[in-house]
Amino acid sequence: MADSFLILAQAAGGPGGMMNIVFIIGLFAIMYFVMIRPQQKQMKAHRELLSGLKKGDEVITQGGIIGRIQVVSEREVTLEVATGVRIRVLKSSVAGRFAVSEPAAKTEEKKEEK
Repeated sequence: MADSFLILAQAAGGPGGMMNIVFIIGLFAIMYFVMIRPQQKQMKAHRELLSGLKKGDEVITQGGIIGRIQVVSEREVTLEVATGVRIRVLKSSVAGRFAVSEPAAKTEEKKEEK
């Protein structure tokens, strides 16, 4: 009697091997569209940003330093962070262009008036 239950349990089994393969393929597809593809798009946009840097652009580095580009070379840029103060940083450390937003500038002006 106990042997017959064991045989029935083994015969019923779980989903076949094909379902496992479909599950794994689906899992990889989800990982690609959720993690890998957006990261590749972000890396492409960063490469385009670095290739388009020119003298006079105002940029921000990954360390949070804001400066205006004075010299652009193959691997590094020279930023003027204050009048007469220039620093050299690697091009890859430039995080993006820096643009002062209008509402923030107006808020600071209002604070100074009070």
